Amino acid sequence: MSRHTKIITLRRIIKAGTVNFGRNLSLAIAAMAVMVVTLTGVLLSVVAGAAFNHSISDLTSRIDISMYITDDASTTQVKNLVSALQDRDDVKSATYISKDEALAKASADDPDDESLQYFKMQGTSPLPASIRIQPVDPNNIQSIKSFLDEPQNAKLQDPSSGTSYSGTRKEAIDNITHATNLLVRIGIVAIVIFGFVSVLIIFNTIQMAIFNRRDELTIMRLLGASNSYIRGPFIVESALYGIIAAGISVLLIHSLFLLSSGALQASTLGLLDINYAATYFRSHFWVILLMQLGVGILIGAASSYVATKRYLKFKTK
Repeated sequence: MSRHTKIITLRRIIKAGTVNFGRNLSLAIAAMAVMVVTLTGVLLSVVAGAAFNHSISDLTSRIDISMYITDDASTTQVKNLVSALQDRDDVKSATYISKDEALAKASADDPDDESLQYFKMQGTSPLPASIRIQPVDPNNIQSIKSFLDEPQNAKLQDPSSGTSYSGTRKEAIDNITHATNLLVRIGIVAIVIFGFVSVLIIFNTIQMAIFNRRDELTIMRLLGASNSYIRGPFIVESALYGIIAAGISVLLIHSLFLLSSGALQASTLGLLDINYAATYFRSHFWVILLMQLGVGILIGAASSYVATKRYLKFKTK
């Protein structure tokens, strides 16, 4: 087949798919409604996932552990420990906080505490020096804690305080990291479920369209039409479903953000930072639109391809 013939065939397939889209308007509306719900769900999952990640990142960036230093530790020992911590791959930062700095911060946080103000005036600090350690991954704090509990490091710890990663604080940090991991998994599962449901329904919709035009397809087969020529218009028709549904889903999400920031005056919904989600949506609008178009076309074309392949295989047999 020459290149010119291929171009003519492609034009005919696109034209036939566009005409079929108009002829099966009721089926098209049903299919697009399902795809709009699916693509809206996918888009919400993506935007909400970005907002959740932002909130989680902001939350986990505040998660740190402190090792309280005994007064007997020398400056060299403390510097060597800080340097060793900074060289670890699981440590983002390690900062030494002196006794005077600890007192200044505590008195600033609680200016009504008379005892703290007294010690500040006297120039002596009852608080221990510490090393504030921020982990790269809050899930791996235990490995840092194990390093701090090694004998050469444990002897530098203040006997009465040790580290802050213990007791109720340890439990709270572990609960936060568990909850954030669970949210990530839920987002992935939601996207997979939405996609599967959409493919299944589009598949059944295309099968109905094939059934309605079975006589037409039989005639095309008898006249010698190839499988690709028979399948092509259905793929084009389904791709149109995806394109229109993608545009509608993007408009719906845009309207939702306008409503939430305007009429509802909402900024957050639990861990979901709506303002950040709206900003993320606007700043990534064209990428999101292209993604939605790609996902819509992929779902429609893949569903149509499988449905027509089954029909053509059955007819061939």
